[in-house]
Amino acid sequence: MSSLTLAQTPSIRTGAEQTELYLPILKGKRVAIMANQTAIIGKTHLVDSLLTMGIQVVKVFGPEHGFRGDVSAGEKVSDETDSKTGIPIISLYGKKNKPSKEDLADVDILIYDLQDVGVRFYTNINALARLMEACAANGKELMILDRPNPNAYLIDGPILDMKYKSGIGMFPLPMSHGLTVAEFAQMANGEGWLTDGVKCKLHIIPVANYHHDMEYTLPVPPSPNLNTQQAVLLYPSTCMFEGVYLNHGRGTYSPFTVLGSPELKGIYEFSYTPTGIKGMAETPLFMDQVCYGLDLREFDTDELRKSGQINFKWIMELYKAHPHKEKFFDSSLSNQMGTIEKLIGTGDFRQQIISGVSEEEIRASWEPGLSQYKEMRKKYLIYP
Repeated sequence: MSSLTLAQTPSIRTGAEQTELYLPILKGKRVAIMANQTAIIGKTHLVDSLLTMGIQVVKVFGPEHGFRGDVSAGEKVSDETDSKTGIPIISLYGKKNKPSKEDLADVDILIYDLQDVGVRFYTNINALARLMEACAANGKELMILDRPNPNAYLIDGPILDMKYKSGIGMFPLPMSHGLTVAEFAQMANGEGWLTDGVKCKLHIIPVANYHHDMEYTLPVPPSPNLNTQQAVLLYPSTCMFEGVYLNHGRGTYSPFTVLGSPELKGIYEFSYTPTGIKGMAETPLFMDQVCYGLDLREFDTDELRKSGQINFKWIMELYKAHPHKEKFFDSSLSNQMGTIEKLIGTGDFRQQIISGVSEEEIRASWEPGLSQYKEMRKKYLIYP
């Protein structure tokens, strides 16, 4: 009986795959696209597909990691011409972070199609917000080809205290926000989060046959260091280690799924050695040194799904185990480290971990903000 039911479940269709809904709108228009390697229809890039279908793509805007997705995290991306199509690519992760009036002068409609992973510190939603601002300022419509959020089941973490606003946290969201990019866009419009409270005219192509609790395996890695489904699912819990004096798998082919330090030798048996990997991490923390710590590559991510929570036990355990506690959160020790406050989004967390505050008390300190966010979020949902 169950297999029959399963066979009748229609499969997810991303916004991009539903060309019948948006090709009529694009016909005869000059189109600009913000996309990267995740913008695909089947196995073909969206830009290549649209050109084949006779759509006039006049330019592409590239985000962090570049249009074809081959630039390391945080590296500036230059303007270029796409070797495959000859279309000019304007980087919005370099000299400027949003399209200028001149960039949009010969554009009738913009398309945004980037795979997101549902956390505040992943920069795609920031790129979306700036694109929305540019569209609003220049009277352009923005079409969002929506994609599933692989971590959509998870709404957890403190709401960003705006005094820690940064390039990895621009909006008062929890660490894991439970939205698709189109839902986020509606929220940014509705909550007045865009600069000067401007509103962007949106045309959303929703994902078909989708709800937030669905498991969704990404067909293409969304960025160089989220190269496995395991990394994508652990990312809400392990990205906080970017603000800790530990290697979190950068410099290996298992980023965000292994955690360690040379200083944990004798405490943990598991070990690995980070090296410079072009396009992923050229100069990782503890490069060419044997690191000891946790191996989460086989961790059952269904446990996270069942708990509906970000895992803080790993950071608590590793702090407790670390022999040089004064180093643990000291971001002056490495230019590869961020500050824990900007990642977590609150000023209390560092001291809570140092003081051995219980997980229950840490979670209680996020209220009532997190509950209020969950309520506010309902207004902007497209999917159940």
